Amino acid sequence: MISTFATVGRTILAPSIRCAAPRYATQVVLTSKSVNHMNLPVRYFSKSNNTMARFGTKLRAEPIKTTAERFGTMNDYGMAIVALAGASGIGALCYYGLGMSNGEASALDRAVLWPDFVKDRIRSTYAHLGVGFAVSVGAAYATFQSPVLMRFFSSGSIMLAIGSMAALVGSSMVVQSLPYEKQFGPKHLAWIFHSSLLGVVLAPLSLFGGPALIRAGIYTAGVVGGLSAIAVCAPSERFLISSAPITMALGAVVASSIGSMFLPPTTRIGMGLYGIAMYGGLLVFSGMLLYDTQKTIKKAEMHSPLAPIPYDPINNSMHIYMDIVNIFIRMLYIFGGNQNRKR
Repeated sequence: MISTFATVGRTILAPSIRCAAPRYATQVVLTSKSVNHMNLPVRYFSKSNNTMARFGTKLRAEPIKTTAERFGTMNDYGMAIVALAGASGIGALCYYGLGMSNGEASALDRAVLWPDFVKDRIRSTYAHLGVGFAVSVGAAYATFQSPVLMRFFSSGSIMLAIGSMAALVGSSMVVQSLPYEKQFGPKHLAWIFHSSLLGVVLAPLSLFGGPALIRAGIYTAGVVGGLSAIAVCAPSERFLISSAPITMALGAVVASSIGSMFLPPTTRIGMGLYGIAMYGGLLVFSGMLLYDTQKTIKKAEMHSPLAPIPYDPINNSMHIYMDIVNIFIRMLYIFGGNQNRKR
């Protein structure tokens, strides 16, 4: 139940974030350099309560804090929180990797005792993960080559966002409800359709430009590699017990993402929602990646080869897939926003 809810919540986030703040934030951020060279708007206050004091009385000016400055402050706070979380992750990797924890054995310790079917399950899960990424990238590239589709999916309308949510959630539910078979069958077709649809919906992210995409991809690969190493080195149930707080935090991120569709970050509330959706979502989906990685390993170990329902590598790969996609989206928006602020 938790896994299904988390998958649905994560699927909703991709189109909702795309339709949210950056189209407003870009317009605000692009003015940040020109504001420094212009006269700021001011309010005038008299130093006396006398109504006639405005004649011949010295005035003091109070600059109005611009939206670009408020956005920069929120961005600085968010980057500080992410940096603190990254330092904690490095410390956890060193702690578990050096064997300093006195808990149960980690997946890395048990890997030498795994039978062949457990290794085949984990290998199949990550093979499906790679194929899913390849299908999504191919669909995104094909959409990018079509000006008509790019104009349609980058329009940012509310109805398009709702339709994208419904299509992605529906296709995800169909994929997870179908039984898995080793031979190519209906589940594989539904999975390819879902991955292609996600690539089409996320194709407008290419408008951020090549440098931002490459930088976000490199940072995402580093984050995913580090978190996967922590999940493998940590005791097998260290992060499985954290599903409840992660799910509650995920609900807050989903609500913030939906709210940011209607409240642009030019307002205080909209800016707060945008910060929660971006920086809070980055932390939440990093935690979800730790949880899903250990859950996949646990399922591969515990699922009996004689069970009537076989181990499903497609469903397990989809959980990890959506974690990585959401981390990449937030990395791209963070780096894209910082790049626009420097122009």
